[in-house]
Amino acid sequence: MADATTRADVLRVYGLMWAERVKAYRVASADGTDLKRYMTPDALSALEADLARMDKERTVMRGAPAHELSVFAFAADAQPPTATVKDCVDGARWQTLDMTTGWRIPSPPDQPPRYVATARMERGDGERWTVAEYTVDRTRSC
Repeated sequence: MADATTRADVLRVYGLMWAERVKAYRVASADGTDLKRYMTPDALSALEADLARMDKERTVMRGAPAHELSVFAFAADAQPPTATVKDCVDGARWQTLDMTTGWRIPSPPDQPPRYVATARMERGDGERWTVAEYTVDRTRSC
């Protein structure tokens, strides 16, 4: 198990990544964000694909989700060291808008407003944590 400082650092980086994600979702683009600082190239590529889809569909996000976080696994001896963050994302104040009309696009009726997300974090060279993988399960409420 990791110490409290390591846990706090993992959660701090995860929170900073989310702050940058919110900026990106507001304009359907990662341009002008610091996402490269908080995500590995593979994780950023997956996010950029989602942003490209949003741009093609002419949608953006407004507001910001709330988070209930916990670090529930550490592999300090792995190369690179990893941590897994479990997040209960509350999307009640996180809305999709049509860029053309400005109208709110409702969430699918079978999608709960609170859903489970998991992030695999890696500590790379320079001892900095980054999000290496981010997965969402919008079918599971939390």
